[in-house]
Amino acid sequence: MKRLLIPAIIALMMIQSCGSTDSFQEQFDSISNEIKAQYAPDRRDKCYEPILKDVDGQKVLYGSTTEQEAKDALLAALSEKGLNVLDSMTVLPDPKLEGKTWAVVSHSVANVRYEANYSSEMATQLLMGTPVQVLEKRSYWYRIVTPEGYHAWVTVGSVQRMDEQELNAWKASDRLIITTYYTLFREKADLTSQVISDGVWGNIVEKAGEQGSYFKVKIPNGKIAFIPKKDATPFNSWIASRKPTAENIIATGEAFMGFPYLWAGTSIKAMDCSGFVKTVLFLNGMITRRDASQQAKVGDDVSVENFPGDLIPGDLLFFGRKATEERGERITHVGIYLGEGRFIHAATNVHTNSLIPDTEDFYDGTLVRARRVLNKADEVPGLISIAKHPWYF
Repeated sequence: MKRLLIPAIIALMMIQSCGSTDSFQEQFDSISNEIKAQYAPDRRDKCYEPILKDVDGQKVLYGSTTEQEAKDALLAALSEKGLNVLDSMTVLPDPKLEGKTWAVVSHSVANVRYEANYSSEMATQLLMGTPVQVLEKRSYWYRIVTPEGYHAWVTVGSVQRMDEQELNAWKASDRLIITTYYTLFREKADLTSQVISDGVWGNIVEKAGEQGSYFKVKIPNGKIAFIPKKDATPFNSWIASRKPTAENIIATGEAFMGFPYLWAGTSIKAMDCSGFVKTVLFLNGMITRRDASQQAKVGDDVSVENFPGDLIPGDLLFFGRKATEERGERITHVGIYLGEGRFIHAATNVHTNSLIPDTEDFYDGTLVRARRVLNKADEVPGLISIAKHPWYF
């Protein structure tokens, strides 16, 4: 009889153990979700990724976060519930980076993803010469923060990692910016020489000398190359010449007419709607938020009632779903107002449409709001001039 009872008791203990494990995980998830909602609700702005593991019968907290307060609140809430864990959660930047917590993009256009793998959705793109903060390394990927504050992942080979002293040296260097659509960085100062890298409008490199009609340059990854002088100009003088007027912003936008649409694209190779706006503003000396839903909170609100109302050329137009009692506002698209009821945007490709009903190219999206960013750089959150961004100067 006793022999029959032993297997039954063991089975019961296993069932109870499994039930206890599930309960622990469920309680952990519930608490963690509450902490996330309070401290890091948007993965684009902050990192909060706790991971609970069972190690030799002990619950261990792994994962990472940029928010020390979130980690502290999580541990306190778990303790209050009697859920004991060993703390191995990393507060970013990861100390393992040993001070090399900066990097400069070394590809003409670097693809940035939400997760540290190639199958993950692309989040945005970065141009050569863009400074980023490095938060942690995972295999062949770095978790980074972009100049506008976007959190995502980039491959190790896309950037050149630096410590603060090296970044300051880069900021103080004699830099050039590419001012033509496309160029090629070559091994020697002639058109038949081996190509080292391609280059696009907005790329930034260090000037290392001159040779005839070529600039000798250093790409952020340290490679020396040559580009035609006609394709670049000194970065500092380019910055000083930026005048982000409505006319200049519209002219830059129209320079991309017909260029293809790419989800998460932010370069002249291809761009999405908010990437188009971001690129146009960048080429006029300003850095703004990445996504349309974020850009819709930048600048001064402009009434869109009784269209065109108070709109002026250069205002940003946002489309999507208006807020109701049942559902909140949802922004899904953005463009730049041209005046006379027309706007320019990236949808399939960069083109213009009319907002006036019964016109041949009427755009039937719902206009939700408009924001004015003209003359607002360094005055409103989410819009800063490149000249005053501490990562560039």
